[in-house]
Amino acid sequence: MATPRDKFGRPIVVVTGMGIVTSLGAGKTDNWAKLVAGESGIKTVTRFPIEGLRTTMAGTIDFIAVDPFTSTSLSERIAEIATDEALAQSGIGSKGDFPGPLFLAVAPVETEWPQRLELGRLIDKKDFDYYDMLRASGGGRFAPYHDRFMFGSVAKYLAENFGTKGSPISLSTACASGATAIQLGVEAIRRGEADAALCVATDGSVNPEAVVRFSLLSALSTQNDPPQGASKPFSKNRDGFVMAEGAGALVLESYEAATARGATILGVVAGCGELTDSFHRTRSSPDGKPIIGCMRKTLADAGMEPEQIDHINAHGTATPENDKMEYHTTSAVFGEQISKIPVSSNKSMVGHTISAAGAVEAVFSLLTLEHQRIPPTINYDVPDPTIHFDVVGNKARDARVTAVMSNSFGFGGQNASLILTREPA
Repeated sequence: MATPRDKFGRPIVVVTGMGIVTSLGAGKTDNWAKLVAGESGIKTVTRFPIEGLRTTMAGTIDFIAVDPFTSTSLSERIAEIATDEALAQSGIGSKGDFPGPLFLAVAPVETEWPQRLELGRLIDKKDFDYYDMLRASGGGRFAPYHDRFMFGSVAKYLAENFGTKGSPISLSTACASGATAIQLGVEAIRRGEADAALCVATDGSVNPEAVVRFSLLSALSTQNDPPQGASKPFSKNRDGFVMAEGAGALVLESYEAATARGATILGVVAGCGELTDSFHRTRSSPDGKPIIGCMRKTLADAGMEPEQIDHINAHGTATPENDKMEYHTTSAVFGEQISKIPVSSNKSMVGHTISAAGAVEAVFSLLTLEHQRIPPTINYDVPDPTIHFDVVGNKARDARVTAVMSNSFGFGGQNASLILTREPA
């Protein structure tokens, strides 16, 4: 029997396991039920003092305890939970023995203010020894902090616990990171370097410094009351995105390997593409060419035409400029058809999970394919009259969906798109 290949002669890449954690809860069942019901996980921040902050709400994950708390330790824990769920569903390998590489999207790791202050006090008291800090393998007093400050620490932890093969890859491409991690897994399988890949994205970085930084960029919504109504993608009265935490994990396999072991196929990663510009550290190029090119590359990679896309899971951050840019660029790709394609933004409910967003939204896209139901964009009460998307507003919509384009357009012009389809014939 001939080995199944796509129209370009490449191995078909399928999804056999998914896991997710967002502000709506842990696990696909809880997340999906709340998502299609139009529930929001955004709430007033209680983790740290909010007096004096212009933005006081976020999609925080406070139902999972980590001690001591840092953004890195939370990122690590929610990634572990999402990965556990994905591997359990996939049934691949055994505990601690995943037969493929790890590609991890993670936020840049920084020393947070509580740890900076603690280290500063020790320096002032001349009770600080750099060698003690660096002596991680010897159990020095500062070893835990040193490990927390390493960019690859989360990937190292996951690789050791799940037994992935080869050097784990950590990447950070702003809001496109999660989709980029999936693309790297797809490419590794297509090249024949692996039969399976574990693609994980995680972000637990709602902390005071991050909120202040994004506020200084005028990127965050300040519509704090009620917090659940703050994220308003494609609405005329939108005023910024809402920070959030989350993690998504996918087990990718070649179609041949998955069917050989009798795995249930949840969907196909039919196409992926990216295109980056260096126009500005936060703004998109005004001509939209990098975003347009990204979507066109993804369609070409899938060997599909725009009219074959049944649903667009939009980047949809609810910032005034991004939503306008997303409409104009998507219209350039899809033409007059754009007014007929259902569009939704999961960020209206879970917030913007930054580095994790591409993977979180890929999971939601696959669940849309599974259930044939498109989640709503909540808070869509005052539509922007200049954005002529067919927004699935406020209530979920049952629809025939065979192919979803999931878009992730990040700061610094880092753009990535995925096309996800149902099981191939």
